[in-house]
Amino acid sequence: MPVVSEWGMAWTRLRVLALEPGEVYAHDCGDAEWIVLPLSGACQARCWGSAPDPAPQTPAGLELPSGQASPPDGRRRPSGGGAPGSGPEVFELRGRTGVFDSVTDFAYVPRDSHVEVTSTDGGRFALVGARCDTVLAARYGPAEAVPVELRGAGQCSRQVNNFAAAGPGGFDCDRLIAVEVLTPGGNWSSYPPHKHDEHHPGEESRLEEIYYFEIAPHGDTPGLGYQRVTPSPAGKTDVLAEVRTGDAVLIPDGWHGPSIAAPGHDMYYLNVMAGPGAMREWLIRDHPDHGWIRSTWPGQDIDPRLPFPKAEAPR
Repeated sequence: MPVVSEWGMAWTRLRVLALEPGEVYAHDCGDAEWIVLPLSGACQARCWGSAPDPAPQTPAGLELPSGQASPPDGRRRPSGGGAPGSGPEVFELRGRTGVFDSVTDFAYVPRDSHVEVTSTDGGRFALVGARCDTVLAARYGPAEAVPVELRGAGQCSRQVNNFAAAGPGGFDCDRLIAVEVLTPGGNWSSYPPHKHDEHHPGEESRLEEIYYFEIAPHGDTPGLGYQRVTPSPAGKTDVLAEVRTGDAVLIPDGWHGPSIAAPGHDMYYLNVMAGPGAMREWLIRDHPDHGWIRSTWPGQDIDPRLPFPKAEAPR
């Protein structure tokens, strides 16, 4: 059963899967585009251009083929595609051992399609999505092509893996914007607080956002961090949350930040953004009380613990 973090959100979608070796998760994309993103482990993503026709009910007592899991409705999916003679596009994702160990490859699957994610040796996999209008081609995103950015300075240093960021040269999506942020323990990330909940051409874009967290342990001690969201003129979201691995914070509006990593516990979060604007762009406004912190960064060094490893030896 996946962890679903999309209820109450108009545009953004997130599902986090924990799959056993060989387990299959079947997903109809509906009106949203999606990216299959390994968090830990490798997988295969098989994408049909449209949802395959339902197969007959599996009779009671009939075993499924080895390594194939039954969809939630108890029906078996055809293995050869949705239409006679058609087959799925298959993406082999090498993945990674964990979110702090390397950038990962990924697969993009369009709206109105069907995808089956099959775990190789077991792991966790994120499905990040956005409601959209345009059907784009299913594609593979290599890890080597992911732009890695070091942002901020001093105790505001963090690393951003811009695997589906908006802007020139970025990975093409219709509405989806998604990045990974890695913050060394003790640092403040998503700082200064900022917002993107109103449309102001050239200054601010209207985007809702989901934060999904994983926090590194220290020995046997689980990690923790904190997330703050404060009300903005456009909304009333007010959150102060202790976050641990597997937690998500939904941000339909508001000033968000800081994301605080407890000392000794590195913080990872996955940002999923989308909105109704005609342009796919990430334009933010800093909180007027805290934006001054940016002026202090030119005189500080980037945290020497960055970057986190960006490449993994071939398997």
